[in-house]
Formats: sequence, C-alpha cells, structure tokens
Amino acid sequence: MKKNKHGLHHGRAIRRTANYEMFDQNKRLVMNLRDLGHVIRFLYEGRGSQKQILIILLETGNMTQRELTEKIGIQPGSASEVIGKLEHAGFISRTPNREDHRTTDIQLTETGRIQAEEAARQREIRHQEMFSCLSDEEKENLLLLAEKLNKDWDSRYRNL
Repeated sequence: MKKNKHGLHHGRAIRRTANYEMFDQNKRLVMNLRDLGHVIRFLYEGRGSQKQILIILLETGNMTQRELTEKIGIQPGSASEVIGKLEHAGFISRTPNREDHRTTDIQLTETGRIQAEEAARQREIRHQEMFSCLSDEEKENLLLLAEKLNKDWDSRYRNL
C-alpha cells in the first residue's frame, strides 16, 4: 500500500466500509473518532519520542530524568534508552542532581535547543494543517464538544 507525504497509508486515515451509512450514529462516531485517533497518534511525535522529549525540555527547561519519564508516560528503561540516544547525538546533557545524587538532571545543549525549536515549529505547522478544513467557529464547536466528552469519559471510564 502506498504512503502519502505524512507516512499514512492511502485510504487508512478514515476507513469506510461498504455499509458505513447503515450503522447507527453512535457506531459512526466511534469509527470516526477511532480513525482520527489513529491519524493523530501517527502524526504526533509519539510517547517517548526524541522530538517529544526535546520539545518538553524546550518548554519546561531542565528537569530530572524521573520527572521527564513521568511526564512522557513511558517505562524508565525505555526513557533511559531514548535519553541515551539524545545524549549521544549531542542534543542533551545529563548531570547529577545537586540535591539528590541518585537523580540525574537533563538539559538541552545548544544543538538540542535548535533541534527542539525546529521540532516545535513543525508540530505547530502540523497542528494548523490538521484543522485547516474547519472555520474558527467550527474549531470552537469541536473543541467544546471534545472537552465535554473528555470530562464525561474521564469520570465515567476513569478505572479502565
């Protein structure tokens, strides 16, 4: 299957079955949200990606490896591997924390800051592009609906 400029397989962004129109409204909503989620996960840097870590460090400044691992939501071993690659590439540096020598502080190098700024710029372009088919009013309505669903689902499905 051929991929488009974003690396998505053509026809995979929103999958439609032959009998899509026969499904009830709830089923079609779930199908669309599922497919949109797939695209967002693919276009986003992903949990624990090098770009995501660089952007987080750009936005928050120095942080401990433990704080960063918690923020990106991956296992410490996986975080250590990605952080090691970033350090090897010269994008970050690690130093022992002054208050707790068992903890490591992570900071961007100048090269890392440049990479992080470019990754953040590309993310902003992607975000604008993703919603470019909507008017400002449609974006506001979609945002209100998404926030309403998130609030309800957070309380309803919290224990899943």
